[in-house]
Amino acid sequence: MKNVILYIYMEKLSFITTKSDNIINHLTEKGFAYNYINKLLRSKDIKVDKKPIKENIIVDEGKEITVFYQPVQNTNSPKIEIIYEDDNILIINKPKGIEVEGENSLTKLLNAFAVHRLDRNTTGLMVFAKNKISQNILLDAFKNHNITKKYMAEVAGKANFKNKVFKAFLVKDSKNGIVKIFQKQVKGAKEIITIFNTVKISQESSLIECSLLTGRTHQIRASLAYLGYPIIGDSKYGKNEINRKFKEKSQKLHCFYLKFNKLEKPLSYLSGKEFVIKQF
Repeated sequence: MKNVILYIYMEKLSFITTKSDNIINHLTEKGFAYNYINKLLRSKDIKVDKKPIKENIIVDEGKEITVFYQPVQNTNSPKIEIIYEDDNILIINKPKGIEVEGENSLTKLLNAFAVHRLDRNTTGLMVFAKNKISQNILLDAFKNHNITKKYMAEVAGKANFKNKVFKAFLVKDSKNGIVKIFQKQVKGAKEIITIFNTVKISQESSLIECSLLTGRTHQIRASLAYLGYPIIGDSKYGKNEINRKFKEKSQKLHCFYLKFNKLEKPLSYLSGKEFVIKQF
């Protein structure tokens, strides 16, 4: 049985903090899942210097944190790295191999609302809302292009892109679970715009920075394949012989940059904030 967590009775973990950070980040580094930490807070099973706490407070260096928890005996759930977190939003570094929504998904694991999508095997920065108000504001911000995302893709071949603005039209093929790219408008097509810049060229591959001006399903993956530079490891739009050659089973696509350009109140405090993480 997959993704089932079996518990035995409560155990105790105590440790001295080596830096100043909030409770959730301290315990995430110890391997606890985000939603389980919140459960422990609600049940007052976390203590700081022997005093029970119920909120995600900042704990200074040199303090003792004690956790009474139910140890996991068996789980296939991935470890989630938290990049930023406050009362309204949560930003994570999404691992590959997990869906955003559905059973055994990120929304279930994090107990939060997804406001945009990354494919199952695409990694990188993802934003979640922790309440309905934040969800609506963030959904509108993505819709109105008030949030900037940049990706890094490793492709097969020597691609020399310099601020290449690729405009085309995309049609969903729901039956086969893919999208198709056309140069001209066709029935059911939506316009896509992507900017590509080559960061590095190696002997057999290239590292490409991809900036989305529209956000369509599989936009980057399908566009690069259409241009003759499939993403390494992409089973939908790539080539099996290339994937075998590079020994990759999932697409080398990573969202490394996120910026909140303009957000409405009560999230206006995030306007202008940027988040950058390691590319691969």
